[in-house]
Amino acid sequence: MITYREIQTTKKEFVSIQCDRCKKVFDDSMEVQEFLKIRFQGGYASIFGDETNISCDICQYCLKELIGNFCICIED
Repeated sequence: MITYREIQTTKKEFVSIQCDRCKKVFDDSMEVQEFLKIRFQGGYASIFGDETNISCDICQYCLKELIGNFCICIED
């Protein structure tokens, strides 16, 4: 016979995301999908600092302002 017990768990539920550049808060799932989420660790002699963890969330509007003149957009 298998015996079970009940346990309570807590889960995280998405509420919103804030752009680290313009500080605007987004809660629309379509807008959230267009965010650029940057996560990396600085290497040896990095301008960010050795082994520094870098994190940045950028909305699509700020991203276009920042790299719009440098990127190539190819539509399929």
